[in-house]
Amino acid sequence: MAMLLLLLCSVAAAAPVAKHMVDLTHVFNETTRHYYEMRQFNLTTLQNGITENGYWLRFEEYSSGVHVGTHMDAPAHFAESGLTIDQIPLQRLIAPAAVIDIRARAELDPDAQVTVEDLLKWESETGHRLDECVVLMNSGWGAKWGNQTAFIGSADAKTLRFPGISEEAALWLVKNRNAFGVGVDTLSLDRGISVNYEAHQVILGHGMYGMENVANLDQIPIFGATLHMMPMKIGNASGAPVRIIATFP
Repeated sequence: MAMLLLLLCSVAAAAPVAKHMVDLTHVFNETTRHYYEMRQFNLTTLQNGITENGYWLRFEEYSSGVHVGTHMDAPAHFAESGLTIDQIPLQRLIAPAAVIDIRARAELDPDAQVTVEDLLKWESETGHRLDECVVLMNSGWGAKWGNQTAFIGSADAKTLRFPGISEEAALWLVKNRNAFGVGVDTLSLDRGISVNYEAHQVILGHGMYGMENVANLDQIPIFGATLHMMPMKIGNASGAPVRIIATFP
């Protein structure tokens, strides 16, 4: 017994749990946000109770678009020959987080964007380059998740107003750094008024992935957190729901 306890303690010590763990994923349910072209998430209960054979059983089925709620865009979403969600290398799915905070600007302007200056400011403040990381936009929009009109910026699902990543910042990032991906706390990498989705085209077109509707970005530091991202492994899909866990000391 003593030997067994020693072995168990040794295993636990070899795999320590981070002091802080934050779930950056919104719950999937009837309030899950999505573009009007995408199928709303729906969960249908098929069995919930005692079966004919006398045991309790519960199970459901769901239907949903892949680009709804907290999800990951694979390069194939905007690049004809881009990787599909099941092809993204595992080593890119655990990476440092670089949080770009534009909350003050976004509070005054729903069309605010992450700029090149924001990226350079982050590097100057942290002393690190935006390489082999995931760049996350914190616009404060996550606080609006519970209000459909506030989150999309309009009562009309086809008229959108929310922050995003500028084309210039996207171009600078792919030309000058080696980030694995980007993420935003809004419905899209591009701001709501975008027509041609320039940030999508640039970022996904250069082999990076994107994550949208990322939650709780105000609960992690701008530098020092590690992201653990597990998109559903759907074969040949342009995207998938993703569970994102941030850990930091």
